Amino acid sequence: MITLSGIRKTYRTKEMETVALDDVGLDVGKGEFVALVGPSGCGKSSLLHVAGLIDRPDAGQYIFDGEDISAFRESRMVEIRRQHVGFIFQSFNLLEDLTVFENVELPLLYQNVPKARRRDRVREVLELVGLDSRARHRPAQLSGGQQQRAAVARAVVGDPKLILADEPTGNLDTKNGDDVMEMLSTLNEQGVSILMVTHSPVHAARAGRVVEMIDGRIANAVRQAA
Repeated sequence: MITLSGIRKTYRTKEMETVALDDVGLDVGKGEFVALVGPSGCGKSSLLHVAGLIDRPDAGQYIFDGEDISAFRESRMVEIRRQHVGFIFQSFNLLEDLTVFENVELPLLYQNVPKARRRDRVREVLELVGLDSRARHRPAQLSGGQQQRAAVARAVVGDPKLILADEPTGNLDTKNGDDVMEMLSTLNEQGVSILMVTHSPVHAARAGRVVEMIDGRIANAVRQAA
């Protein structure tokens, strides 16, 4: 699905320079579930942002679905991200002034999906995550677990080829965290590739492969037993 090689990323301010990614190579196969683990500040989220076309690396090659996109213009990167990548964040990132339905609908608006098809698809995914009865609620009216379910629905509504999850259970209790992981596992079984950042060994164990990062580098990779 994606292959990153020789990825370097440095963040600079007037006072200092921080190397976030140092010659990183990572691949996520079609239908694979990969967990990124490691201490805070080791580069996990930076790598996720590069993989999700949010940040452009300073150097390196990026192959997305068989195509080298390393030198693509920003506008083309945005198009690929909107059409093929879904994001799930720890802080949910739902828009407070929109309803659950409207939040989930947003990716389809960016894809210019006709209104009738948008309505049907949003209803379908809200039912999938158990939020069909909360469609007209606003995020502040939902529990943390329900907000994350809405975020999952928004991530999958456009049928992405790749889902990137940044600590998707970090703000949830055990029960809701397990529910979110169950949804991710189900999506993976349906063929969606997933790259997930997590600090939870239990949740990392749900992935097919665990990749450990230290100081901006890949330190270890372990394939899990089926």
